[in-house]
Amino acid sequence: MMAARAAGRLSAEMAAFAARLGHDFARPELLQRALTHASIGSKTRPDNQRLEFLGDRVLGLIMSEALLAADREATEGQLAPRFNALVRRETCAEIAREIDLGAVLRMGRSEMLTGGRRKEAILADAMEAVIAAVYLDAGIEAARKMVLRLWKDRLSGVEADARDAKTMLQEWAQARGAPPPDYAEVAREGPPHAPRFTIEVRLATGEAARASAGSKRQAEQAAARALLDTLEGAT
Repeated sequence: MMAARAAGRLSAEMAAFAARLGHDFARPELLQRALTHASIGSKTRPDNQRLEFLGDRVLGLIMSEALLAADREATEGQLAPRFNALVRRETCAEIAREIDLGAVLRMGRSEMLTGGRRKEAILADAMEAVIAAVYLDAGIEAARKMVLRLWKDRLSGVEADARDAKTMLQEWAQARGAPPPDYAEVAREGPPHAPRFTIEVRLATGEAARASAGSKRQAEQAAARALLDTLEGAT
């Protein structure tokens, strides 16, 4: 049964999380380490930073191979933005939320009280650490199986996700002899640990659009996409 070996050494919550990953840990301590934030780490309780470093590379290899296999005619220029869309921090954090990784993170009280279980950077790093834990526990095939299952929907839709709206909008402006678009933060709401940014993008010709998101990067991309949709609709 999934997580059968791990269940005896992991808490009930971590054993359930291992089951959500679809991996039965022979060395449950690897999962415990992957879920230990630096705010509570010590010499006797190592944190997940080294695993995060390794997991980033393992994820990159798996995604590179998957993209090459999915499109044997794609050029490097086509593959690079798809790769970036799949391994970027926002994507890793989204996957972490989908499997409720934040609920099993071990962290210091102060970090927890400031919303650490929901912070994008912490979730993304922990997701990469979990990938490394599976890799060290059972090898690359086990890590590949888990990653491809969790990233399945994003792999199938990566072409649309890889379209960088900010770059496309800048190219649109340059093609018409106009200066690059201007981005400005017009509002910031919510608590410090979970802010929401509103960004306005404006062209020198006066066209503008606004969008809100949990990070400035996401808000800028959404604003650029909204303005592109307006410009394309007007042509």
